[in-house]
Amino acid sequence: MKIIEQSFKFTQKPGYNQTLETIDQAARTCYQSDPKGDKESFIRQLIKAGHESVIEHVNIGVEIITDRGISHELVRHRIGASYSQESSRYCSYIKQKFGSEIKVILPSGITGGSPEYLKWEAAMKNAENSYMNLLELGLSAQIARSVLPTCLATTIHVTLNLRSWRHFFKLRTSPRAHPDMRKLAIDMLQEFRQLWPVFFKDI
Repeated sequence: MKIIEQSFKFTQKPGYNQTLETIDQAARTCYQSDPKGDKESFIRQLIKAGHESVIEHVNIGVEIITDRGISHELVRHRIGASYSQESSRYCSYIKQKFGSEIKVILPSGITGGSPEYLKWEAAMKNAENSYMNLLELGLSAQIARSVLPTCLATTIHVTLNLRSWRHFFKLRTSPRAHPDMRKLAIDMLQEFRQLWPVFFKDI
């Protein structure tokens, strides 16, 4: 068993200037207007006015490593979204390419070395042993996975348009969000704000 941390990397990363150009052209189609002033100011006004349909024309893709529980929350974002996720039906973690072990993510609220951590660690090792034993007895991965924990690490490829990302960040950076989802969303939002500021600085 290996404990890893949540992470993400971009898989579809449109340039900022090209993104501004695409959205600017889409918006001016609506108004049949000529360019006046800079594109950032124009787009900022559109977002402030709630005219966000025009920002759906650009997608951003990320590959996220998180746990199964958080991935279940991720895929609830359905509008303007596409997902491809590691399949525990077909990925047999007993195989060498997976290190012959499962990977798990330590949940927020459990501190390493604490009594809670020791209980959690024992449960994870027990789940891994049960899973491997079932595979060795001849069960398929899709049946043996029933004993795997919710904090099993998974890789998921996520593509959302700009408007859907804004909606995602508004919901998932809230103090009411699950703490692990919130941490992931805040880490991502910080990078999104640096790369595409006019679309995310107000969140």
